[in-house]
Amino acid sequence: MLLKSLEFKRLDGQKVKVTEIPFISEGEPYYFFISSKLEVMMRQIFVSKEKKNKYSFRDYLKRTAKWNDYQAVFSPVLLKNNA
Repeated sequence: MLLKSLEFKRLDGQKVKVTEIPFISEGEPYYFFISSKLEVMMRQIFVSKEKKNKYSFRDYLKRTAKWNDYQAVFSPVLLKNNA
């Protein structure tokens, strides 16, 4: 699974980095789920008064999503016969 990160500045000038964002193309079933959860997380970061520099999207999903959805997004693909 490919993971990406996002770096931006908040309105108060603080630099913030969001890591471990899964890369999912538009046609996949969890695309809307990931994009909506990421948007909610970004809104919470913008209005928060915390001085935290780094956030993990994976940890955020662990806390907010149902466990079955979390596993479907982040479960590793098992390869048979080392292929």
